[in-house]
Amino acid sequence: MKFPCEIIVWEVLPCIRAALAEELIKRGLSQNEISKMLGITQAAVSQYTSKKRGSKLNFQEDAKEEIKKLADDLVHGSVEDLVVRICRICMKVRAEGAVCKLELCNIAEE
Repeated sequence: MKFPCEIIVWEVLPCIRAALAEELIKRGLSQNEISKMLGITQAAVSQYTSKKRGSKLNFQEDAKEEIKKLADDLVHGSVEDLVVRICRICMKVRAEGAVCKLELCNIAEE
């Protein structure tokens, strides 16, 4: 069994980055610009946008809207703390139950 935090790191965060990279591509940014913005390599951006990595989740509307808003804010340079914003998206995804839907964990509801 994997711990929920492991699933977040290995599955959810790559999906958030992939969705964010896709939104930034739609806004006309290059893979190189996106890699600098997100603090990841250009190769990682390429893998995200080609669906080789980070494509296991389909986000619900709340999370999709947060990702789109983050992309807009990144383009306009109005993101104060990228980590906080991504954590907010991650918490929405967890609240939706997506982590356990990956069938990688058995979390008992208390």
